[in-house]
Amino acid sequence: MGTSEPLLPDRDPFYRTEEPLSGIEPGTILRSRAVRVGLFGRVPQRISAWQLLYRSTDLSGRPEAAVTTVLLPWGADPGTPRPLLSFQCAIDAIASKCFPSYALRHGARALGSIPQLEFPLIASALSRGWAVSVPDHEGLGGHFGAAKEPGYRALDGVRAALRFAPLGLHAGTPIGLWGYSGGGLATAWAAEQAGEYAPELDIVGAVAGSPVGDPANAFVRLNGSPFAGFAMVFTAGLARAYPQLEHLLRDHLSERFRTLLARAEHSATFPLLARFAGRDADRHTRAGLAAMLAEPELLAVLAEIRPGAQAPVMPMLILQAVNDEVIAVADIDAHVDRYLEHGAHVHYVRDRLSMHLPLQFLGAPAMIDWLADRFDGVAPDPPGVRTVWSVALSDRARPQHRDFAALLWRMFTGGPIGARHQRRAQVPQPRRLSGVEAG
Repeated sequence: MGTSEPLLPDRDPFYRTEEPLSGIEPGTILRSRAVRVGLFGRVPQRISAWQLLYRSTDLSGRPEAAVTTVLLPWGADPGTPRPLLSFQCAIDAIASKCFPSYALRHGARALGSIPQLEFPLIASALSRGWAVSVPDHEGLGGHFGAAKEPGYRALDGVRAALRFAPLGLHAGTPIGLWGYSGGGLATAWAAEQAGEYAPELDIVGAVAGSPVGDPANAFVRLNGSPFAGFAMVFTAGLARAYPQLEHLLRDHLSERFRTLLARAEHSATFPLLARFAGRDADRHTRAGLAAMLAEPELLAVLAEIRPGAQAPVMPMLILQAVNDEVIAVADIDAHVDRYLEHGAHVHYVRDRLSMHLPLQFLGAPAMIDWLADRFDGVAPDPPGVRTVWSVALSDRARPQHRDFAALLWRMFTGGPIGARHQRRAQVPQPRRLSGVEAG
């Protein structure tokens, strides 16, 4: 079967609006269209999917247009009550081909983008019978690393999904948030902003896996490492989100390094990591990296982009690998401490045996089960910290790994992604998170 390549977001008229947005309520749908989604852009998926252009808000409080992809299980009856999951992908790039609304489409040429790798996790939520919203949380400008606005876009994407009649949702629909790594950071922003920005939403829980914790620390640690590409694209994203940094970067960074940053703007994440592995920004700064990071303007931005300044109003699960090679466990420990100090209901699970990327998939049963329990009205575990050997080894998780393998087979063969089972009855029986306790 041939594929028709969709237009990139920066060339697609669907993403543009000439309409003044200042008098329009956040979450209002401006435009919609049915789309076809595909695994790695190649294998068409039997999933019902639409894109919504809606009104949202940027970092400065100005109205803007944003896009989310909303999905239903194949053959789902829109009259059947179901929860809504907002899944924040780890976009971790600023090239428009990495935005989920493009990367998930059939025919997309976005090999090496993280949303394509995360598509099976989205499908696992659909197999539960849930509706899913996948926002382009970096916005049309690719503001990777910006504070707060990823949360605004995710929450307004939820508002738009609730208003979109083909999904069959309503104002009282229970809502969950889920994301990992860069998507976990976006989920943390959504969880923090929800109480003030979208208090009407019935968000019953949020799951943030390895949610970065302190982007400034991550930048310093990853610079010059095998994951230096993350530090480079993070710098490029901040330059887009915070124009006041442009002169500072121009004064401190060599012309050669600024040229490399410009190239990073057009690359998917995994090719970027391969190309810039080991690149040390310190060798391309006129006075050294420490001097650049000590500039007051940059210090103010780095403080602003650190999450944890306010408590999420919903229960939250945070999952982190103790030996994570990308995100330092100490940064997540400190992030959780900030939440707990503010009185948040956070259950923090540290996994001893996994590393960064494997935990996203090995921990998927624990994360999605935790959300399912919130949708079913099960009381969450008390707030606090727990260290386990592995969240992947419990009796509850093991059969789900087999189910996930079967789901992958259906996706690779183009089989229907429908509800695997109906929602469980809402019986408030406490359940422990999947995992094996550490000794």
